[in-house]
Amino acid sequence: MMRTRPLKVALLGCGVVGSEVARIMTTHADDLTARIGAPVELAGVAVRRPDKVREGIAPELVTTDATALVKRGDIDVVIEVIGGIEPARALITTAFEHGASVVSANKALLAQDGAALHAVAEQHDKDLYYEAAVAGAIPLIRPLRESLAGDKINRVMGIVNGTTNFILDAMDSTGAGYQEALDEATALGYAEADPTADVEGFDAAAKAAILAGISFHTRVRLDDVYREGMTEVTAADFASAKEMGCTIKLLAICERAEDGASVTARVHPAMIPLSHPLASVRGAYNAVFVESDAAGQLMFYGPGAGGSPTASAVLGDLVAVCRNRLNGATGPGESAYAALPVSPMGDVVTRYHISLDVADKPGVLAQVATVFAEHGVSIDTVRQSGKDGEASLVVVTHRASDAALTGTVEALRKLDTVRGVASIMRVEGE
Repeated sequence: MMRTRPLKVALLGCGVVGSEVARIMTTHADDLTARIGAPVELAGVAVRRPDKVREGIAPELVTTDATALVKRGDIDVVIEVIGGIEPARALITTAFEHGASVVSANKALLAQDGAALHAVAEQHDKDLYYEAAVAGAIPLIRPLRESLAGDKINRVMGIVNGTTNFILDAMDSTGAGYQEALDEATALGYAEADPTADVEGFDAAAKAAILAGISFHTRVRLDDVYREGMTEVTAADFASAKEMGCTIKLLAICERAEDGASVTARVHPAMIPLSHPLASVRGAYNAVFVESDAAGQLMFYGPGAGGSPTASAVLGDLVAVCRNRLNGATGPGESAYAALPVSPMGDVVTRYHISLDVADKPGVLAQVATVFAEHGVSIDTVRQSGKDGEASLVVVTHRASDAALTGTVEALRKLDTVRGVASIMRVEGE
């Protein structure tokens, strides 16, 4: 039987995402009612600038007192799309304490304090859903923690930031340098005026922490994620990648150790073979590649940001939380029973592409090969070119630990015949 009393929703934030959430709640009201089993009513919208005209939102719903809104007691669900750590953390906690469940798109907060927020939600028997926090419209969080709940996930590797993928794709397809590609992304609205969070990997690292925690039933915080930005990637790196039949992507990689005793989470640029599904992800799109014992290999692909795509994920969570509310139940909470240790980056094993500037004279290759051997790093291929006393030496290794490779590079820098290390790039997806 359809319930006639509406479920009341408080919206915190009415920017690009929040305004789309409000619009869809209005334009799709009948469909949402049918899917939930009760009407949903926008009961209040907390904003910083109350005088701004917001189409489709009644002025009497707008308030600058977000705390009072979440404390009302008649609110069933709070949607938080303001971002940042505070006041979002305090508002979400207050919402739970006053009887509301929460839908959030706040990746930074969840990566830093997800465990604490889950604990408060559980204490008050309320839901905390956050599909929109990772990869925009792509259904990812729910498949990982529900559809694959009976499986063992071993690896999650993906492109989870549209800005960086647009920049790297432009560099790959046009031969542009980093700054030129960034300027294009900014002009087209794909990059913020200050792109630091994207290009230095902070955004992707927060998402990696969330994905690793869900995938491995282990608490993984932002501080546990190794992060390396993409500002040093050059056109020369793409030329080298093409010679190997690869391209370059900024990847978030979460994986279980081979012995299953630990996990790692990292974000960095990497070469991946053109044959890998992630290599074909173009423009500002996102994609996440999941490997598990029973399901095998799965890929989730789609728009990873923007008002409408992110609002789609928020509304999906809203429907689920409202259904739970009507049924007197809650959905999945935090699952951290495995409590696996998070290994440092030095323990990560992968392949490497190292480009060296060396003297063009006999014996250089032998010296370089000796250094690799002394540090237990096996060489797969070597390419050398040069003239007039200077040369470029490109070494591709077999799988080695990051610690071993770091020691190798430090020793190489001490050789008189090595003028410099032009670039070091990890090789993934093989």
